[in-house]
Amino acid sequence: MDLLIPISILTGCAASVEDLWRARISNWTSGGAVAGGIFCHVMRNGWVGISNALLGGLIGFSVFLVFYLAGGMGGGDVKLMAGFGTLLGTPAILQAAILAAVLGALLAAGVWCIRSRFGRRVCASDGIPYAPAIALGACLVLIGGDVPR
Repeated sequence: MDLLIPISILTGCAASVEDLWRARISNWTSGGAVAGGIFCHVMRNGWVGISNALLGGLIGFSVFLVFYLAGGMGGGDVKLMAGFGTLLGTPAILQAAILAAVLGALLAAGVWCIRSRFGRRVCASDGIPYAPAIALGACLVLIGGDVPR
């Protein structure tokens, strides 16, 4: 049985709940995704799978590191993207990052509309919870079948 889908969904749900409730994503969630990704890729492709998983994690981390350094994203979001990069592998993480960026823009617009219309906070902080966009982007790529087997 392929565990990538259940691990990805569980990671996405846990990260989204943490981000909405506490405005932070725990290292346990991101680290669990990294460990699960390495495990799944080793089970699929043997020791060769480690390189795909680790390169995907590095790419996922690097893609959003720029936004973190610019002050537009939290460190937990960057680590979560690295976790999903490890789960999805090299080519699929770039697609997930693009989807996450588009979904994040839609999420930001929705949060802005709610705040301006009702004057209320949507989550635990005044920031925008980006974990749901990251999780949904990664899961759409995974479920869409663009992850190498």
